[in-house]
Amino acid sequence: MKKTIQLTCLAFALSAIGGSAMAQTYAVGFGPNPVLPAPEKNLLPTVNVAPAEGWPSGGKPVAAAGLSVSAYASGLAHPRWIYVLPNGDVLVAETNKPVPQEKEPTTIKGTVMKMEMKKAGAGVSSPNRITLLRGVGANGMAATKTVFMEGLNSPFGMALVGNELFIANADAIVKVPYKTGDTAITAKPVKVADLPAGMNHHWTKNLVASKDGKYLYASVGSNSNIAENGMDKEDGRAAIWQFDRATGKGRVFASGLRNPVGMAWNPQSGMLWTSVNERDELGNDLVPDYMTSVKDGAFYGWPYSYYGQHVDTRVKPQKPDMVAKAIPPDYALGAHTASLGLAFYDGALIPAFKNGALVGQHGSWNRKPFSGYKMIYVPFADGKPSGPPQDVLTGFMSPEGHTWGRPVGVAVDKAGAILLADDVGNIIWRVTPAAK
Repeated sequence: MKKTIQLTCLAFALSAIGGSAMAQTYAVGFGPNPVLPAPEKNLLPTVNVAPAEGWPSGGKPVAAAGLSVSAYASGLAHPRWIYVLPNGDVLVAETNKPVPQEKEPTTIKGTVMKMEMKKAGAGVSSPNRITLLRGVGANGMAATKTVFMEGLNSPFGMALVGNELFIANADAIVKVPYKTGDTAITAKPVKVADLPAGMNHHWTKNLVASKDGKYLYASVGSNSNIAENGMDKEDGRAAIWQFDRATGKGRVFASGLRNPVGMAWNPQSGMLWTSVNERDELGNDLVPDYMTSVKDGAFYGWPYSYYGQHVDTRVKPQKPDMVAKAIPPDYALGAHTASLGLAFYDGALIPAFKNGALVGQHGSWNRKPFSGYKMIYVPFADGKPSGPPQDVLTGFMSPEGHTWGRPVGVAVDKAGAILLADDVGNIIWRVTPAAK
């Protein structure tokens, strides 16, 4: 009875805060119609990296009122993405940037950026592994943790269709046979389709299957900030691809998406949605990262324009015809928040979140003050965002501005709990209603 009252209070609080989208005020850089400031022009880009520290003993994120968080699995190696199998087993991609097939031109700025990214915890070598977590023990942690697959190439997205498990490596989609209950896969992966790779400025390749299993959708980020290495290095990139699952034949489904990462099917509209990291070096509040429904054949502006038809004058040559085609995204998620994880809540354990979007914000490295470093919830109604974002998990940074953890992938487990990958804390966090 107490839990029912608590969940009702949580639902009331969220609806009171969210309310009608028309009546709400949004923070700068958030919402369906963000006000965008003028671009800033600076000789040197803003670099404000929060050094990776890891969680102190007993440390954990701060959960929103009415919720509780605990470590579901710890001692992982750079966990980035989560996939929940139909039987409730949880797959975790332990992964990082691959060795590039083609080296990016050496510049002073690029060298400095690499050094700073190491401080942020992004410099570790890729474990190239998928780990399986099963069950929930008395302490709230996974009852078992086993190595599921090894020897992959910076694996990220995963999708099960029938008895085949598809994995998006940095350079290709591969598949392996799977049967319910498997705890390890030793079969050699079979390549389904190549993915654009090369320099791999944005290396994470996510993967989702269509509801009927006929198609696979893969997200591919750009090879640069604003095509400064040349558009010839961007062939097939900054896009979401659609592949025929049976033949591997692919086409660009939507383009102009600088770095699409999270992808999920909206439970109300049936539309594909994605979370996108936008461009840098235009100021603290430009350009907002965003999530958007993905329309077949649509162009979202990169690199020529941002947030619709706001021209980026740094890009040469200009292409007014492409700008004219650019459509604005659906919902801004704040500038430089590095919004990566995206999952729609389809469980019953936390009814206040039903049909809304959960977003893992990895956090800024190029903004003062910091932004992101949290997991948020965005309410939806009739398949569209219906209010301001609400914090679900915060407290990932120390008072000194170091990172105890960085949120990445988000998923909902079979029981309806929310799972969040933390690639600095090397933990999978699990969010449930608070006990009383």
